[in-house]
Amino acid sequence: MKNVLKALVAAAVFSMMHGNAAAQNLTEIKVSYQPALYWSLPFYIASEKGWWAELGLKPAFSTFPAGVPQIAASASKSWDVGGTGSVPAVLGKVRFNILTIGITNDESAGNALMVRKDKADAYMKNPAAIKGQTIVLTANSTGDYAVQACLKKFGLSKADVQLKNMGQAEIISAISSNNAELGGLWAPNIYTLEEKVGAKLMCSGRDGGVVVPGALIVRADYARENPQNVAKFLAIYLRAQKWSLGHRKEAVAMMKKFYDQGGTTISEASMNKEFDTRPVFDLAQQIRIMDRSRGNSDADVWFGQISIFMRSTGAIAEVPSSQDLITDQYMKMVEKDPKLKEFANRGN
Repeated sequence: MKNVLKALVAAAVFSMMHGNAAAQNLTEIKVSYQPALYWSLPFYIASEKGWWAELGLKPAFSTFPAGVPQIAASASKSWDVGGTGSVPAVLGKVRFNILTIGITNDESAGNALMVRKDKADAYMKNPAAIKGQTIVLTANSTGDYAVQACLKKFGLSKADVQLKNMGQAEIISAISSNNAELGGLWAPNIYTLEEKVGAKLMCSGRDGGVVVPGALIVRADYARENPQNVAKFLAIYLRAQKWSLGHRKEAVAMMKKFYDQGGTTISEASMNKEFDTRPVFDLAQQIRIMDRSRGNSDADVWFGQISIFMRSTGAIAEVPSSQDLITDQYMKMVEKDPKLKEFANRGN
């Protein structure tokens, strides 16, 4: 009996020491994102499944309410990699040498001009009636981009309305309390307004004829010094995303927990709408989207149009070169590494 007890104690000590050693061998990687968003769900899934550690990484997360403060935080090197909207990704390149290394999702349908319930019929029957009205939105965001695309569709311009900068939570509050009629929001905030006060989606970025991609990003100096970590980060993200598509029911349950942690509550129907309306891309599709073998890639075109929009608003002085903004180097590292490629394409 004593020998058995000694053996059990020895095994426990060995296991503890081995576990500690394994933990010490993990490399920290600082990951930034915005909470309670469809494209940031893979970070949560990967953590819950333990997939970061499988590739020797230990994530240290930092969250931001929107892209602009997230990008600004990169100046202090408070994060290494992350996800953000395409508009702040362009801003990040111009101001802080942030690189776009992948696409989180196509969120063209998830950025929209919303209208208060009691004004919906009038504005939707006659969009020109928006002229002279105030639209509350988050400046230099994908929501801003979608709103201005919608204005163009309606035959209006930025000069025809009053744009007032607000955070997303403030916009929800303003429309809910009847202090604003029109707002530019992104999902899941658009679902919150629909469910909370019956607000209507008047026009999405897709309706306005633009593609609104989300961006996987990295600080250029971090990428230069730690290319393998960047490739691992991409492989982990892609695996979590692929898993969520193949395990929809479980992924929706995890989304509820993740959104609750971020202070966002929407119905299961709206959570499913996130999956249904926001295409995502596997490894092969990511490489195809960034392929320049026949000229400009799809990503070059999408981000080029966004850059032109940002120059028109005065957010940036010049349109950055697409080759400087977007690189497929790290996604190709995943594709060329058998272990990372298998990991990224694994659906379980």
